[in-house]
Amino acid sequence: MTKDFLHVDDWDKDTILATLYLAKKIKAKFRARENYQPFAGMTLAMIFAKPSARTRVSFETGFSRLGGHALYLSPSDIEIGKREAIKDIARVFSRYNDILMARLFDHQHIIELARYADIPVINGLTDYNHPCQIMADIFSILEHRGNLDNLKIAYIGDGNNIVHSWLRLASRLPMNFVCACPEGYEPDQPTVKRAIEAGISTIEIVHDPAVASRDADVIYTDVWASMGQKHEFEERKKRFRGFTVTEKLLSLAKPSVCFMHCLPAQREVEVTDQVMESKASIIFDQAENRMHAQNAIMLKLMKMD
Repeated sequence: MTKDFLHVDDWDKDTILATLYLAKKIKAKFRARENYQPFAGMTLAMIFAKPSARTRVSFETGFSRLGGHALYLSPSDIEIGKREAIKDIARVFSRYNDILMARLFDHQHIIELARYADIPVINGLTDYNHPCQIMADIFSILEHRGNLDNLKIAYIGDGNNIVHSWLRLASRLPMNFVCACPEGYEPDQPTVKRAIEAGISTIEIVHDPAVASRDADVIYTDVWASMGQKHEFEERKKRFRGFTVTEKLLSLAKPSVCFMHCLPAQREVEVTDQVMESKASIIFDQAENRMHAQNAIMLKLMKMD
């Protein structure tokens, strides 16, 4: 097991599964309001180049509920990669804190932070991937299905950092992962190749949402233009026409299908309001589980599980 959590496949299958079951235990303790404070006397530094309500609230609340103190550093506090060398930030924060989480644009910045930090570094999101989200997602699926057997995930939309994280998970856990995206918006080709060559999962990149959705256990979508791409939104709306997740698309999946979205969502753009509010939607369980999955990841990294 690595010192850091930068990509979901940094960990082997057994470690990933153990972390999911640890998340289940932590969630039960939270629900029972148990006085469980393994992080008492510890600090978590949270560096944000990309703002996010959910990432901040889930990490800060979760670490606090487990007895620790989380410090929020806004984009203007750090200006990572601009005001100060990243390797200097990593080494200074290692003298102050017990663990470091960063939500950044440039993936190489998280790699450099981890290289020079003496403390565990968690990838809270980069433009390349989002491993904490995918751990919350697979935990949510496990909760709702009871198992991860014969799992088909249909992702509809942009081949973005969420897709890259699913592809990297597919190199550790067996699944049929199908990404339906418009031409020109496919995921990173080396990441697709890596997942295929792992030989554990079936990987498909298609351009028809109906093909992807057929007999799916999960239909997943995300915004069509992420932070930093908002200037492309109107063009993307044209290119993504037909990729909105609708009730009709859900009807092609299994009757027990779960609809997932990492949020925030643009209702009536990538997904209809009807689907968001449907019985298939597990988006709020998924959002809550970010906190429990992240707490489990931190406990694993601190060897406190």
